[in-house]
Amino acid sequence: MSLATPRIVVTGATGFLGGHILAELRTAPVRLIAAARDAARLPPWFDGETRIGDLTDPDYRRAVVQGADVVIHAGTWSSFWGHEREERERFEVPHLDLIDQSVAAGVGRFIAASTVALGTPAADDARVADDSPARGRRFWPHHMALARVEDHMREVSKHGGTRMVSLRLGHFIGEGNSLGLVAALIPRLKTRQVPWVNHGRAHLPLVSGADMATAFALAATADASRFGAFEAINIIGREQPTAREVFTHIASAAGVPTPAYSVPLRAAYGFGALMEALHPVLPGRAPFLTRSLVFVGENWHMDNAKARSLLGYHGADDWRGVISASVAERRSGGFAWPALAQA
Repeated sequence: MSLATPRIVVTGATGFLGGHILAELRTAPVRLIAAARDAARLPPWFDGETRIGDLTDPDYRRAVVQGADVVIHAGTWSSFWGHEREERERFEVPHLDLIDQSVAAGVGRFIAASTVALGTPAADDARVADDSPARGRRFWPHHMALARVEDHMREVSKHGGTRMVSLRLGHFIGEGNSLGLVAALIPRLKTRQVPWVNHGRAHLPLVSGADMATAFALAATADASRFGAFEAINIIGREQPTAREVFTHIASAAGVPTPAYSVPLRAAYGFGALMEALHPVLPGRAPFLTRSLVFVGENWHMDNAKARSLLGYHGADDWRGVISASVAERRSGGFAWPALAQA
């Protein structure tokens, strides 16, 4: 097949991220291949090739990448706390092997969904660099797994062949996202027990599903000569609001109170560790606070400079409108407490 019409496999094609990517590439001059566990959940408009199976199955991982020019790996399993065994079995091992199977199959480009929180939070007015080394946090098994995956991508890229692209995504917002900021925050704000951390000064790198899909589509179709053997690229929205701005907007849209007091970062981490330890004896599907939630709320001040340069990416969505739509969606369910882990 001509490189003018590359064959692009999108894993997790029925999920929040994968579904947006599928829609973004719908009219692109590519041969789109949807990889998912359940064909019935694909959008009714999709009439392309499907590869149905489970990414925890080694035979499926080998088969799903065959004949692909580009693999976009948006299929994932994650949790904001604990679940070390599940993270290893459902995310890390399948992800590492999918990379290796892509290399063995001669895939030209492997694009992975990662997080901006792999680096080190910004101090003062500094910016978090795209290429900062991945540093997993031991209190968060999913984060440790993400760091090991990116380390493997860097190592594999040294041997040539498949170009490795890690899109370090900001904090997900948008309708259909059940594990994101809005879903986690509203029921907690309702309890009046959520404080500002460091007065809410941290910048939050929000990004909508549509903006992320644009970035993946650009990464999949851009001229290969623009990329090095390995690239880590921050992907965030067009603005970087502070935590105070975001929490205030969510509270206003949902009709719940804003935090009434502030605590230092160290105290927030201590309380998160305590809630994790007490979770087995307390009611609820997840701890009230986890250290991972504190961590993603740190100051991830960054920009899209590298994404603009390499991909021509510019965040388009207004975070306020996206959050308001997400709040409206959650309202029908009474702002139920999310599990902070996938089923």
